[in-house]
Amino acid sequence: MTGAIQMLGLRLRPVLTAICLGAAGAMMSAPAFARGPEGIADVAEKVIDAVVNISTTQNVEAKGGDGGEAMPQLPPGSPFEDFFEDFFKNRRGPGGKGGSPRAHKVNSLGSGFIIDASGIVVTNNHVIADADEINVILNDGTRSRAEIVGVDKKTDLAVLKFKPEKPLTAVKFGDSDTLRLGEWVIAIGNPFSLGGTVTAGIVSARNRDINSGPYDSYIQTDAAINRGNSGGPLFNLNGEVVGVNTAIISPSGGSIGIGFAVPSKTVSAVVAQLREFKEVRRGWLGVRIQQVTDEIAESLSIKPARGALVAGVDDKGPAKPAGIEPGDVIVKFDGKDVKEPKDLSRIVADTAVGKAVDVLIIRKGAEQTKKVTLGRLDDGATKPVQVSTKPSETIEKTPAQKALGLDLANISKDLRSRYKIKDSVKGVVITKVDEGSDAFEKRLSAGDIIVEVAQESVSNADDIKKRVDQLKKDGKKSVLLLVSNATGELRFVALSLQ
Repeated sequence: MTGAIQMLGLRLRPVLTAICLGAAGAMMSAPAFARGPEGIADVAEKVIDAVVNISTTQNVEAKGGDGGEAMPQLPPGSPFEDFFEDFFKNRRGPGGKGGSPRAHKVNSLGSGFIIDASGIVVTNNHVIADADEINVILNDGTRSRAEIVGVDKKTDLAVLKFKPEKPLTAVKFGDSDTLRLGEWVIAIGNPFSLGGTVTAGIVSARNRDINSGPYDSYIQTDAAINRGNSGGPLFNLNGEVVGVNTAIISPSGGSIGIGFAVPSKTVSAVVAQLREFKEVRRGWLGVRIQQVTDEIAESLSIKPARGALVAGVDDKGPAKPAGIEPGDVIVKFDGKDVKEPKDLSRIVADTAVGKAVDVLIIRKGAEQTKKVTLGRLDDGATKPVQVSTKPSETIEKTPAQKALGLDLANISKDLRSRYKIKDSVKGVVITKVDEGSDAFEKRLSAGDIIVEVAQESVSNADDIKKRVDQLKKDGKKSVLLLVSNATGELRFVALSLQ
């Protein structure tokens, strides 16, 4: 997939406004030839007054010693020539010779929609981030100052509030889970500051992960959305909001038919909490998880590869007293299937704090059910699985043992000091990794500690060699290692025995 993923807020400075908007036509993709369903016009007419433009202003310090940029080169006779000349003359001070750097205003344009006639608006967080002033502009041009009710950076959503001067049109959320591939959807927003723009397309895909946050599960659509569409609604043909347009993939900055919207199931839950608590309160399980690769699945006798592998358990988290351990594979949480780690992250986050849930795990090939009472996620409560990328180091001493392309040694005071290994960490130290080995490809490095081999604890290098040799005799294709770094953070690594 080519092109860069871009958020859709349109940030403009006065000096560039006319130029950017003048080039917009060249960047927009041609409209689809298909006419689409006849109901699009009816839906658009019904909901368009609920869609708003979001205009923000931010005060920033001017860069450069002359108090501003040079005047752009314009074609002779350009209608913007007088405008820019006056603008730069005023910007540079008396005589137009430049002055000391000073603050100037940067404007950002986006979209939003009204969900409550009292003046509650939903938009993207990146549209209003760092803004000193936020204005909501209705479809008829009415402008009102807005304030932030709450934001959620992890889903890039924000809720605003303003005082309406007249009755408003509000829209409702639909069920994004019922969307089907190929279903028609309608986007309305403020692309390139062209407010009230309606485009239509289909649902191209669901549950897209574009690596923008921990809970990615975007709706992909080919409805034309561009810069400035950020925060705008994606409607179904019933006039219900099924998504919030947030990002596009584009090499040029304009629509190429690959846009992404946060599904309404996520939006409605986040908005409800922001309105009630001014923040989002997510469930917390207290585990570090990683992908169940085909090699790991083979080592754990799991077919097909699925679930979330528990790489570590927080001593103060809810999973610990429930009996969940490193090496367990979570395949179902609160009755919902877990196909990969992202699924578990989203499901846990969406589950109410304090709720007691059943967690189905696979431990050493057998299914078990654990009862867990969820805690509340704190931003500092969990850390992602950290994989060491430091290059392999050499150690002058002859290794105690060699296996799997690794030089291994029993932990000693000298090695603890050399690699700064905590006293609480037990196992066998890796002192060298052969380049070109599977272990090297999996980013094992000198100073890592092997804690378990095939889910059995090891305390010396000879144990590892014997265990690996036995697995080869048994016809195993790979071996699962539980590896710790010097500070005690665990992760699982499957190495080939071929």
